[in-house]
Amino acid sequence: MAGSILIIEDETTIAQLERDYFELNGFHVDLCHHGDEGLQLALETDYHLIIVDLQLPGLNGFELCSRIRQAKEVPILIVSAKNEEIDKIRAFNLGADDYITKPFSPSELVARAKAHLTRYERLMSRHEVPHKTEIHIRGLVIDQAARRVYVRNKEVIFTSREFSLLEFLASHPNRVFSKSELFERIWGMDSNGDIATVTVHVRRLREKMEVDPSNPQYIETVWGAGYRFTV
Repeated sequence: MAGSILIIEDETTIAQLERDYFELNGFHVDLCHHGDEGLQLALETDYHLIIVDLQLPGLNGFELCSRIRQAKEVPILIVSAKNEEIDKIRAFNLGADDYITKPFSPSELVARAKAHLTRYERLMSRHEVPHKTEIHIRGLVIDQAARRVYVRNKEVIFTSREFSLLEFLASHPNRVFSKSELFERIWGMDSNGDIATVTVHVRRLREKMEVDPSNPQYIETVWGAGYRFTV
C-alpha cells in the first residue's frame, strides 16, 4: 500500500520523524510547517491522507480540518499534544477521522494511517461498482449505488463516513452494535482507537435525519450497549 501523505506539523523534529517512518513504509511524504501553506497544498494536491497538528502558525489545525473537509473526503488524522476530550470531540465534529495524542508511537501512527487508507479505498471501490440497491425505511431512502440519502422526499447531504455509518446500521436493522464494533467496522480499526468519533457521527446523523434529534426515531441509543437502527 503506497500513496502520498501531507504532514502539516510545525515541530520540525516530529515532522521529520513522521516522514521517516512513512517513507520506510513506501509512502511519498510532503512536509509543511505553516497552516496557510498546508491548506494550499491540501486543496491543490490529491493526497491519499493528511496529518494535521492543532497548534500551528497561521491557520490552526481545527480551521484546517474544517476547510479541507469542506472540499475533500481525504482521510484526516489529527496528531496533537492537546488531549482534552473537548478538543477530540471538536476535531471529530469538524471532520477528522482519527485523533492521536503526543507523545505517540510512530509505528502506531503508520498502522492507523494504513487502516484509514484501506477503509477509504474500499469505500471508493464499492462506490464505483454499479448496482441498484436501495434501502427504504419509513420515509428514508438510502441509494447505495449513488451514495445519496433522501429524508421525507428531500435529499440530505452526508459525508462519506456518515453515509457509511448510516448505510451499515440501516443494513442491519434492529441489531445492537457497540461503539467499539462500529468503530472497527466503519473506521477499519480495532477499539484501541478513540471511539468518541462514533458518538459524534451518530449525533450528526440524527441532526440531519430526525424531526426531533433529542427523540430519535431511526437510530436508537441502547444504554450500556450501543446503537440500534429501528424499523
